[in-house]
Amino acid sequence: MHRIAVIALDRVDSLNLAIPGQVFGTATSEDRPAGAVFGAPLYEVLVCGERPGLAVTGRGGAELFQLTAPHALSAALTADTVIVPGARLDIEPAAEVLELLRQAHGRGARVASICSGASVLAAAGLLDGRRATTHWTSAESLAQRFPRVEVDPNVLFVDHGDVLTSAGAATGLDLCIHMVRNDFGSAVAADVARHVVVPPQRTGDQAQFIVHHEPTADSGSLEPTMRWLQGRLGEPLTLSDIARHAAVSPRTLNRRFREQTGMTPLQWLLTQRVRHAQELLETTALSVEDVARHCGFGTAINLRQHFGRRVHISPLAYRRAFQPR
Repeated sequence: MHRIAVIALDRVDSLNLAIPGQVFGTATSEDRPAGAVFGAPLYEVLVCGERPGLAVTGRGGAELFQLTAPHALSAALTADTVIVPGARLDIEPAAEVLELLRQAHGRGARVASICSGASVLAAAGLLDGRRATTHWTSAESLAQRFPRVEVDPNVLFVDHGDVLTSAGAATGLDLCIHMVRNDFGSAVAADVARHVVVPPQRTGDQAQFIVHHEPTADSGSLEPTMRWLQGRLGEPLTLSDIARHAAVSPRTLNRRFREQTGMTPLQWLLTQRVRHAQELLETTALSVEDVARHCGFGTAINLRQHFGRRVHISPLAYRRAFQPR
């Protein structure tokens, strides 16, 4: 069987920890004895703890209970896949854990993370020069702590084959089912999804649904310009218009936006327009054409194109999913 090692760190998140066992423990062969619900198991799942008496937490890091994992960290040295569930970000991972991950990756094991577990993979150097994701609330912190990692907060998971990262909480289900699909095919993965009662496939590039915050004073010197732009999302603004308001050259404006936001002014403006469209689709009965005009897209066709690229569903599908009934 394919051996899965789940690394239980101190202050590990309870849902993150449970997901791999639930998904991989449900995956069985399609050949079943007559009358049997399940076939032969396809995975062996080992929960490996860094020490006895680990705290398991819920939302906000509150301790729910303590756990003594049935296996030591050393058991992960023979695993085919090593998974790091999310844990408290303010606790540095032990050197032993980081070395184990490097060794596992070095000998060809697949290494994955759920939620803030990406920070542990980054600390081990496994994400250097790579695109990765994590929960949207942790993305900025991850990018600041590990500048060599290309952090993408707008996707559910990222698969490099040897290293995989997923966004918050339940996206661990999407990631694990994706790995089952890669290992044993779509039929087995669909069977797992039916038993866990989740959609059989959400692609990794589907957007996380993020609560977006307004620019604040700590946004730096660009904060007045950001607020000016947000008040004019429906206007046809150019790079020169924005630079003129900021009283700098377009080149300087581009540099400052990249330094403070990781994107150009026009990319940032487009992101704000999509976010405003999300808000209007959630909270108003405006037609898609009217939403497009309010947000500066001009036509519904332009809105659908830009919205689809960033949110990965259509405006109408987004409205059906998120507008209160």
